[in-house]
Amino acid sequence: MAEPVATTPDQLLRQLEWTVIRRLDGLLQGDYRTLWRGAGLDLADLRAYQHGDDVRHIDWNVTARLLEPYVRQFTEDRELTAWFLLDLSGSIDFGSDLRTKLSVSEGFVAVLARLLTRHGNRVGALLYSHRVDGMLPARASRNHVLELISRMRMRPAPPPARRGRRRSAAQPPRQTVLADLLRSAETLIRRRSMVFVVSDFISAPGWEQPLGRLARRHEVVAVRLYDPLELKLPDVGLVTLQDAESGEQLFVDTNDPAFRQRFEALTARHEAELRAALGQAQVDTLELATHDDLLESLLRFVALRRQRARQRSGAHMPAHLRGAAAPIARESHHEVPVA
Repeated sequence: MAEPVATTPDQLLRQLEWTVIRRLDGLLQGDYRTLWRGAGLDLADLRAYQHGDDVRHIDWNVTARLLEPYVRQFTEDRELTAWFLLDLSGSIDFGSDLRTKLSVSEGFVAVLARLLTRHGNRVGALLYSHRVDGMLPARASRNHVLELISRMRMRPAPPPARRGRRRSAAQPPRQTVLADLLRSAETLIRRRSMVFVVSDFISAPGWEQPLGRLARRHEVVAVRLYDPLELKLPDVGLVTLQDAESGEQLFVDTNDPAFRQRFEALTARHEAELRAALGQAQVDTLELATHDDLLESLLRFVALRRQRARQRSGAHMPAHLRGAAAPIARESHHEVPVA
């Protein structure tokens, strides 16, 4: 998708409502129960299984005793609170084409926040640039989404580097500390919520454990932003690379095949370590590149949520009943593909 031509938050949201949100609403056809779970469930009754019932609601203890599938009926608290943990550090400004990682983040947050608030759910945000800069309380309205977009654009400037002084070895360069954002979320988000961590995960180490703790209390989706140029350098000759956060510069020769191979080996190792850390934290991961189409990316997110829901339903099924339940599961999975 091309870079949005909208300038103000209202223009951007109107454009996304027309080009993405309406189309996504039509493709989902109201199937929001698969995507969003409320904060609580109260058991109301038990009844015999009927065609089309959700297999995740089968009571396997009752089914085993009566030799007939029974499902639980719930009174569900459908109100959902979603939080966006937004990494707005200097590296987010990078983009090798027309779009930056910041514009990708802005579009994703605007669409998801509006989809949620249109259905009566509340959204809030924690914002991080070179530190945790503030919190936007969870509310449900279009104006609140506009305020969220505005806050993403009003990042405080980082403290200026001191001139005339050379940094000593004891003073490390300024860098993103994603763990600070995650620890703040642990403290501030009390009620079980859906949490989107929107970041490029270019950070000082130490964020893995806070992310894992957060995932044990909340339903967490890691939205990883990246640009293809961060993974593979083109052969463009002599160039100056600058760290977007520390300002440090490095003069390199991209015409050197050995240098490009070392760069790709380092990025491959970083990619493997990042995926391993996200997997260990047991969070869903959605990757968004600067050249991705936003609608297609969100459809990938929908497919991810549906797959996760099916995995959860299978994990809770007793082994000796899985074979008997297979025909029931096949009946319930006759759904129209989303992409």
